[in-house]
Amino acid sequence: MVKIGDVALGEFPLLLAPMEDVSDPPFRALCKQQGCDMMYTEFISVEGLIRDAEKSLQKLDIYPEERPIGVQIFGAEMDAMMEAARIVEEAKPEVLDINYGCPVKKVVCKMAGAGILQDIDLMVKLTEAVVKSTRLPVTVKTRLGWDENTMFIEEVAERLQDVGIQGLSIHGRTRKQMYKGEADWSLIAKVKENPRIHIPIFGNGDIDSPEKAKLYKERYGVDGIMIGRASIGYPWIFREIKHYMATGELLSPPDIHERVAAVREHLSRSIEWKGEKVGVVEMRRHYTNYFKGYPGIKPFRSVLVSEMDPGVLFDTLDQIEELFAEVLLP
Repeated sequence: MVKIGDVALGEFPLLLAPMEDVSDPPFRALCKQQGCDMMYTEFISVEGLIRDAEKSLQKLDIYPEERPIGVQIFGAEMDAMMEAARIVEEAKPEVLDINYGCPVKKVVCKMAGAGILQDIDLMVKLTEAVVKSTRLPVTVKTRLGWDENTMFIEEVAERLQDVGIQGLSIHGRTRKQMYKGEADWSLIAKVKENPRIHIPIFGNGDIDSPEKAKLYKERYGVDGIMIGRASIGYPWIFREIKHYMATGELLSPPDIHERVAAVREHLSRSIEWKGEKVGVVEMRRHYTNYFKGYPGIKPFRSVLVSEMDPGVLFDTLDQIEELFAEVLLP
C-alpha cells in the first residue's frame, strides 16, 4: 500500500499532475470518475494567497468527490511560503505540495518553480520551513535538475526527505529541456533504488498509453505514476491504464456518446465554477483531444474553439454525437 503520511493511495496509484488552467475542479471531477487515485490543484502563487487574490483563493476550492487531493503552491520567499502553508491548511486538503518543477520563464525568473534548482540549499530551507508550518503531509514535485550539468536529483531527494517531505514526484527532464526531447526515467529509478529513500517516489513525463505505463512501472520500479498532458481532453487514460495493468488487455476507446457526455459535463461544470466567459474559453484546450481521430470533425471543432454562446456549443455537441454515432475508432 502506497501512503503519503496517513493518506492511503492503493498499490500503484495514478496521480493527476497539477496543470495551470487544466487541473481545475471541473476537470478533476472527470478524472476521478475514470479512476485517478489522487489529484493536485493547479499551482497557486503564495504571493497571491497571502494577498487574498481572488484567482488564487478560488483555486483552493475542493469538493468532497475529489478527495484525496493535494494543493500545490509555488514561491521563493520563506515568510510567504510559511504563511501560504497555513492558509492552505484551512482549506483542509489531504496533502500540501510544493512546486519546484515549473519551467515557465515568468515563474523561474523569481527563483520559484524550477528556478530554485539553481540553489538547492535554498530549496531545502524553504521546504523545511513549510514542513514546520503545517500539520499536513508535505510533498514536492520537481525535475532532474536545472540543466544536464546539474542533475543532482539523488542528493535533492535525500535532503528533502531529511527535512520531512512524505512523497516526491519527479519529472524526467531538466528545466533547460522544458518539455522537449524524451523524459529520462533512469535517474528517477536511481532515486527509488537508493536504500536511504523510504518515501514514495512518483515518476512523471511522457506516459501517454497503458502499455507505456506498465512498461515504465516494471522497468523503473516507481511507486506510482503522475500523468499530465496525456489526460488533457482524455480523462479515460486513467481507467485504460488500470485495466491494462490488471488484465493485460486494452480497453476500447470511449465511443462518441461517452465523449460527448464527458464534454457536456466538463463544459457545464466549467461554466458553473468559473462563470460563462472564462468557463467557455478555458474549455477550448480540451476539445482537440476529446474528438481526436474523428474524420470530418474540423468544422465542428472550429465552432467549439471560437463560439462564446453556451447554447450554440451544446447544440454543436448534439450535432457531433448524431453525425459520428456510427464511427468507431481503432
